[in-house]
Amino acid sequence: MFVRNAAGSLTFAVFVPLIAEDTGWSRALIGGAAALGGLLATGASPPVGWAIDRFGARIVLVGGLVIVGLSTIALAWLEIHIAIFYAAMSVGRIMFSSPLNVGAATVVGRWFVRQRGRATGLLFLSHSGGMAVFPLVATWVSFVYGWQTAWIVLGVMVYAIALAPAALLVAQRPEDVGLLPDGDPPADAAAPASGGSVASRPSAAPAEAQWSTGQALRTPALWALAIGTGFLFLLQSGTNVYQADLLRSRGIDLTLSQLSIVVNAAGTGLGSLLWGRVLDNLRVSYTYAVVALMMTAALALFVVADTAPLAFIAAGLFGIAVAGILVVPPVAYANFFGRQSLGAIRGVTEPFTSLGQAIGAVASGLVFQFAGTYQYAFVVYAILGALTAAALLLARPPRHPAAIG
Repeated sequence: MFVRNAAGSLTFAVFVPLIAEDTGWSRALIGGAAALGGLLATGASPPVGWAIDRFGARIVLVGGLVIVGLSTIALAWLEIHIAIFYAAMSVGRIMFSSPLNVGAATVVGRWFVRQRGRATGLLFLSHSGGMAVFPLVATWVSFVYGWQTAWIVLGVMVYAIALAPAALLVAQRPEDVGLLPDGDPPADAAAPASGGSVASRPSAAPAEAQWSTGQALRTPALWALAIGTGFLFLLQSGTNVYQADLLRSRGIDLTLSQLSIVVNAAGTGLGSLLWGRVLDNLRVSYTYAVVALMMTAALALFVVADTAPLAFIAAGLFGIAVAGILVVPPVAYANFFGRQSLGAIRGVTEPFTSLGQAIGAVASGLVFQFAGTYQYAFVVYAILGALTAAALLLARPPRHPAAIG
């Protein structure tokens, strides 16, 4: 989760103005590469979710890390042809959205039940750490050695930091290694099994309703979560990819504009811990609506931000809200539908996230290209955020068909 930020939108935001200045490509053309990756990820998520349930998250995570590292390094040669840029960026965004995101969140959802909110918050705290570190490294290396070298450094970081831990330490379920969720002691593991022998595995996880993928797809709650999350990620992508360029267009210095990206990431780190705690004590629908309203407020601030302090406030508030759209959905899907088919359920719902990110990645750039300003896009985003907050109140825990029967 930390190193997937090599292909993250905040990291990409550092390169947007640099690539535009060196190549003469429009912002919309550059953002289109991230949009294409998001569109392709909508088709990748369902098979990735199935593969996690069928073969285990370790294989999926290791494969995703290998590919995202290669695609990041390949971006150093994007000037050879725009097709290289689109191919490498698209592949990186697919890995970012599907294997690395769904795989990691599914593992945590299966290892924790009572403390799922807190654990998911810690998971995305590591993601927010990468959101801060990767853009900082990209900015520094770009200024000193050039943005082409920066892409290579980021790709090497993926392998150096994450490949060995993912290959050696990931287990699909706690039961697979003789443990129980939440670190509970396997007291029942010593109960005699049939034939008088002692069972080698601990007892079942704390009681949760276990849904099949088909059962989950027939609930309004799943679609309210999936569609609402898609809209919020549209706002996230439309902001993160162009944040530095937006603030530059408002007269804020390039260095301060890029520093706002770090403030955004710091807000996401703080928010990851905040929302994880809140989810353990407050209904998902209420929590998610508050997240959407906070994002709406931040977008409204971006519309008027013309000084560094105001830009930093908007970026920090937006980062806290982004943490909410990262932390709330994985916890909600696991709480609502159990651990049994969690990978497949996430695979079915993740395309809405990827599609939202794809639309946002190009929408802001198109508005800038035709209107010469990002302002109109952010006004529309703020209105859409308020409407999404109201719709997310429909995301209530469903009743299992067995309970209804």
